[in-house]
Amino acid sequence: MDIDERIRRRQRGRSDRRLVVDYERLSPVSHVEEPVGRGPIIEELLDHFTPVFDGELPPNGYLWGPKGAGKSAIVTVLVDRLASLSLQPGSVIHTATRAQVTTIPQFVYVDAREADSRFALYRSILDGLVEDSVPTQGVGTDWMQERLENALVAEESGAVVALDHVSEAGTNDVGWLVEAVAPFDTVRWLAIGRDPPDAGMPVAAADVFAVDRYQDRLLVDVVMTRATEGLPGESLEHASARRIAEWAEGDAHDALAALLSAADVAVTSDRSHIEQADVGQGIDAVPRPCVSLGQLFSLPENRQAVLRSLAECDREELASVTTAAAAIAADETLDLSSGTVERFLYQLAESGVIERVPRENTSGKGRPPSRVELRFPTRAFCRLYDTR
Repeated sequence: MDIDERIRRRQRGRSDRRLVVDYERLSPVSHVEEPVGRGPIIEELLDHFTPVFDGELPPNGYLWGPKGAGKSAIVTVLVDRLASLSLQPGSVIHTATRAQVTTIPQFVYVDAREADSRFALYRSILDGLVEDSVPTQGVGTDWMQERLENALVAEESGAVVALDHVSEAGTNDVGWLVEAVAPFDTVRWLAIGRDPPDAGMPVAAADVFAVDRYQDRLLVDVVMTRATEGLPGESLEHASARRIAEWAEGDAHDALAALLSAADVAVTSDRSHIEQADVGQGIDAVPRPCVSLGQLFSLPENRQAVLRSLAECDREELASVTTAAAAIAADETLDLSSGTVERFLYQLAESGVIERVPRENTSGKGRPPSRVELRFPTRAFCRLYDTR
């Protein structure tokens, strides 16, 4: 912990004796510099990347594990650290007779939720390789591919691309990734997904890595670590952290969403610490199963705005997609028609963000009426959305 953070903690602890929260520190979307309890898998991945320290490209790889297992936290930290090495003029490799300067490959992190086309993928990789700004529109995929090829020629040792969230709702699979990077001989990839690899995946068994759900004791540490960073003093009791961890069943995303929601309940009630009742409400604000907040914040801004308004709808307004769309469209700040909102809601239902539950005892032609259920942590989403 640096001196500035120590000062901020004391400032938070002296602010009118109320619970002042750094919501980003509690957010499941943000990642810490040192993932808790993930040393062994980090060692395995570093072994996999060992060839880069000799200036060579590693083999392609695949990391998989359930939602909330810390995959993104692990990969973002590793890529960030290794990318900082590749930006240095050269790494000195000491031998018995001399020191050899070796240029290691560049490392680039790409989110498949945002890179959903070849154009977007090539642009993300190119943006990670060059210092100049890369256009987001006005050019075609061929133009972007040509610029990426030129950038890779300049990078003599090539590039390693970590593509996160493959094969999720709305994202492409590993087969698509293989075809997309096939034109580039000096690109290797590490794909990150939730499911075990298919039999035909072009990755050697030794280059497939699995990460399990957090054990309760480790998840308690995760919750307490985030609480220490985001809350003043001892605002969260260890018993409350244990309650959250046991409920989350190894899912760090859901545990942190519950923690953030509980903190928001306490702030709204103007309390100076998180009580057990706050924890209960925080847990109740996270549905199971739960769509990750990262998926929500990767949506276009107008979809996020619709979800923010949807979270304010009451039970009667959620009685059907039509009534929900009408209630949301009534918000003049959105400037969206009821028809457009209804189309968005059906798209969100297809991706699992919301669920259409058929109503009983219905008859008639056409699409049967159904009530809307939210499959995301509404309180945590609203707080982060408003904060941003």
